[in-house]
Amino acid sequence: MIKLQVSAPQQSFLARALRKVDFFSPLTVGQIDAVLPHISLYSYAQGETVFRQGEPGDAFYIVHVGRVIVRVKKGLLSLRRTVATLGPGDFFGEIALVSRSPRTAEVSCLETSQLFTLVAADFEFVLRQNPSAQAEMARIAARRRFDSSHL
Repeated sequence: MIKLQVSAPQQSFLARALRKVDFFSPLTVGQIDAVLPHISLYSYAQGETVFRQGEPGDAFYIVHVGRVIVRVKKGLLSLRRTVATLGPGDFFGEIALVSRSPRTAEVSCLETSQLFTLVAADFEFVLRQNPSAQAEMARIAARRRFDSSHL
């Protein structure tokens, strides 16, 4: 993982992507603009693991470039089952940030990828500033927890 500088076009992509994320939709343009400085951009190599199932949740991610695969370990043999492939504009990692529970899946890069990253402390600050975003985030996280428990 390598931290990258965020260019103006990348920041524009990020602002557009945030507006499409369910729990950021209640935010005004000004509130979204206030979030942008808290988000970093990292490059990951093909095959690199972003996080493993069971690890503490410490960040929320938006795919800028590349594709990642989301896998869940289930059963006595701990076999991994692919539950999603995500690409540019898709997001993940929000469940652990809201619930403070361990990661419910493993995410790794199918190809060289760039991921926008919002760490937990900044994420919590953003949510505290907007109760409607906080409520929407809790609803989305609950739905995703339900979906992952029924795989």
